[in-house]
Amino acid sequence: MAALAGRFRGFLPVVVDVETAGFDPDRNALLEVAAIIIGGEVGQLRPVAAHHFHVQPFAGAVLDPAALAFTGIDPFQPLRGAISEEETLRGIFRPVRTAVKAAQCRRAILVGHNASFDLSFIKAAEKRTGVKNNPFHLFSTFDTVSLAGLAYGETVLAKAVMAAGLDWDHTQAHSALYDARQTAELFCRIVNRYDLNREYP
Repeated sequence: MAALAGRFRGFLPVVVDVETAGFDPDRNALLEVAAIIIGGEVGQLRPVAAHHFHVQPFAGAVLDPAALAFTGIDPFQPLRGAISEEETLRGIFRPVRTAVKAAQCRRAILVGHNASFDLSFIKAAEKRTGVKNNPFHLFSTFDTVSLAGLAYGETVLAKAVMAAGLDWDHTQAHSALYDARQTAELFCRIVNRYDLNREYP
């Protein structure tokens, strides 16, 4: 089996899912983030670590009632255990940088279902907080919408997951951690199936 570092030109896949209070990363609050680090060898990729945080809305953030109804998140529920955007980014960036180094990769690449949306909220929070050393590629991503469309003819996450032979629990959907875990399983299933019929140096 080939090392993961050689599979994606030195990029380490990390699945990220965000839950938000709207579609505008500069105006709407980031409310929840999960990151699943992918490990293993080529043909045997698997999720190896999960990091998950509830996030306090930044000062002046717009909270779209429709978005909150969709996710079911109450941003001001004290039992959420929410932390600041700065603490959240440090809590994500630090273990990802460690994983990149351990895998002998040169950078992480964000994997997501509609990945540009997730990356846009991470970058907006980074800009607001001034947190440095973002381990993710600044604009490149792996999007499981496209991968699942190619592999299974499905673009909706729930349908793609089930088409891949994985379980989907509608009661847990729209939790960042659950969606990230299922996206990670989907990504690994697609890439591993492809790699079993190919060889990489």
